Amino acid sequence: MRGFRRKGAIGAITLTLILIISACGSGDGAGEPKEGPQIKVGAQDFGESAILASLYAQALEADGYDVAVQPLGGFRDIVLASFESGDINFTPEYAASMLEFLNGFAGEATGDAEGTTESLRGYLTEKGLSAFDPSPAVDTNAFVVTQATSESLGITSLSDLASKGADLKLGGPPDCETNAFCIPGLQSVYGLDLSGSFTPLDAGAITVQALEADEIDIALLFSTSGIIADRGWVLLEDDKNLLAADNVVPVTSDEIVDAYGSDFRDFVDSISAAISTADLTEMNRKFDIEQLDAEDIARDFLVENGFIDA
Repeated sequence: MRGFRRKGAIGAITLTLILIISACGSGDGAGEPKEGPQIKVGAQDFGESAILASLYAQALEADGYDVAVQPLGGFRDIVLASFESGDINFTPEYAASMLEFLNGFAGEATGDAEGTTESLRGYLTEKGLSAFDPSPAVDTNAFVVTQATSESLGITSLSDLASKGADLKLGGPPDCETNAFCIPGLQSVYGLDLSGSFTPLDAGAITVQALEADEIDIALLFSTSGIIADRGWVLLEDDKNLLAADNVVPVTSDEIVDAYGSDFRDFVDSISAAISTADLTEMNRKFDIEQLDAEDIARDFLVENGFIDA
């Protein structure tokens, strides 16, 4: 959901250190230096955002742009406030969740990435912001149970959960209570009200630990989390299509677009187009399970896809 993005699997201090490293730059400087304002990439406080921020930053720097990475704590309101203050002017976002945040959860987001992104652009224009083309990479909310819970209750889908799980405890990011793709969506689409059994945690390590310790029965994680497969957990099927097109979509200020023009837009779109959902899941696995640095994970991807030299 990318409204939850969020508190993640690492602490703010660790993320800051990672992003300071990536901001220093590991690009090869192959591109001619570009004249224009510095691109200040915002990264929220969870692993996937750290990876994506470093990925775009390294690719842009290698192409000759002046780039810095700005760590951001908390949720999407901080992202927008950071755009307004000028602390950032570029960030990797998520189409459906960003749209629903800006429209007050009006339900405009659909499973169509292009259409959802186009709707998002209408709201961003009012704020002096622009959205690039959506990436094929999609990261939605994931309602997850242990294999034992799935087998004991016969739960494999959200419809199953609605029929059998009214007394189960849900844990996840605090904004699950208001996010259209969490508790409100479960209630409106599936008729399941978990508001009274919700424990506010995070979208990463704390929620994972709570599920492992049986302190909660259902964990709200992200679908690209490497932990889900590693633990053998069951991602409940969204059989009534609650979740919409949360494709990765970079957002930037109009100032940056105006300064650098179509070449900049085309280059950013080429980076996004190279990232698949499988790529994102594998990068998260390396971060969550192998505990590799976000900068190194991003650099390996860019080398493999020809954006920077080895």
